[in-house]
Amino acid sequence: MKVKSVLKNVEVVGGDLSVLNGVVSGVKIDSRDVKKGDIFIALKGENFNGNDFAYQALNNGASVVISDSIEGEGVIKVKNARSAYALISKNFYGRAADKMKIIGVTGTNGKTTTCHIIADILRFAGKKVGVIGTLGATMGDGYKDTGMTTPDPCLLHKIFKQMRDNGCEYVVMEASAHALALNKLDGITFEYGVLTNITEDHLDFFGDMESYAKAKLRLFQNGQSKNGIICDGVLDEESFSHLDKILFKKYGFNQDCDIFAEEVKSDILGNQFVCNVGGEKFLVNSPLLGRYNIENLLAGIAVCKGLGLTASQIKEGAKSTLPVEGRFNVLKIGKTNVVIDFAHTPDGLEKVLTTAKELCKQKIVVIFGCGGNRDRKKRPIMGEIASRLADVVVLTSDNPRFEKPEEIIDEIREGVQGKCVCIADRKEAIEYALKNYSSGHLIIIAGKGGEKYQDIGGVKIPYNDFDVVADFFRDKISSQKIDKNDIYDENLPEIE
Repeated sequence: MKVKSVLKNVEVVGGDLSVLNGVVSGVKIDSRDVKKGDIFIALKGENFNGNDFAYQALNNGASVVISDSIEGEGVIKVKNARSAYALISKNFYGRAADKMKIIGVTGTNGKTTTCHIIADILRFAGKKVGVIGTLGATMGDGYKDTGMTTPDPCLLHKIFKQMRDNGCEYVVMEASAHALALNKLDGITFEYGVLTNITEDHLDFFGDMESYAKAKLRLFQNGQSKNGIICDGVLDEESFSHLDKILFKKYGFNQDCDIFAEEVKSDILGNQFVCNVGGEKFLVNSPLLGRYNIENLLAGIAVCKGLGLTASQIKEGAKSTLPVEGRFNVLKIGKTNVVIDFAHTPDGLEKVLTTAKELCKQKIVVIFGCGGNRDRKKRPIMGEIASRLADVVVLTSDNPRFEKPEEIIDEIREGVQGKCVCIADRKEAIEYALKNYSSGHLIIIAGKGGEKYQDIGGVKIPYNDFDVVADFFRDKISSQKIDKNDIYDENLPEIE
């Protein structure tokens, strides 16, 4: 592919145009990875400036350097290098994104579950669907770890091509605020954009809630989405005035919404409600737990209805929506109930604890921490929420990264009202709770969900909350040499 072909729709403002007929064999943003024929895009980040390595990339064999800051031999200057990166990646991989219907889901919480609800319903209706998000990229039985919620453009468009080559009609993906702010999604036109909520998170990057909200709303600006699905109460009328003049539909529990839930029944087995879509009503049953998952289901139903699925297809598909790994997963081990959830924001933690209180009579023990080198303002807020809604609070480590776990815990503790237990080692903290509160309590382990590692000092050490719980009970059975039926019995705890 020639340079001029990969620059289609990129806003070029100058530079060495003699390289336009050069051949591009790859797209790179790290000069150390550049090989002969690659196109190198010089990006500026918080801790690096790719422009400093432009000529190193040329020396390594790059056919051209793309920059929005420098000019010179072998360099093409563009208006926005990050936007150019997204468009170049799209062009390089054959514009596969244009050949599928792509649904983008943004929001502080609920992105992953909403994506999987949409995908599950579409699959049940016989559609071939790819999913991209926090849990990686999946397509049929295939899986790829992407390392982040929304992959960088080159990997993202490579995945799009693989999905299209394998016959995917639809792609459902998480659109993070970071990805939107950094132009990663430029050049993608979403059939539907979904906004689940906007609550506090990532203020270490965005600085304030206004900037964070503006980043998420980019999903509905400059032609990014053809249609919008938004949770009731998230935006005021003034916010809507700044968005594209597209068809927006609201979902929620109020009858003035375009799609709403009524006659709601929730218990430990799941949710049941009557879904009202513009006057058309049908009963929905789902194993997903909690009021917030009814909102996620409504968002998914709104998208699938807009894509042409019938009420019958949606009803049957909703029954097949299984909980996403690490999202309110209930483990029943004899008389012990353990919930593992990804909740790592104030809003997420409050929803999980509120749902637990609504669903069971037991006292609640919550174990959680906060990520290091991330938004510090939320730490005491989460401490206050935990102490208000749980009976026992155990503070521990999450992904401390380059901070000391004990110092993170101290900041969470500032918001705790009353007593709490502080155990920095996450495995030890979970084992402490399981040992002391296995009888008569509901134990909630929050923050990491299905993550398979713990980030300590920049090193991702293998770790998983599910494994810690399983190992504890496995060791308990082995060490006490008791009949496994004494622990794994059929008598469920008192749960409504």
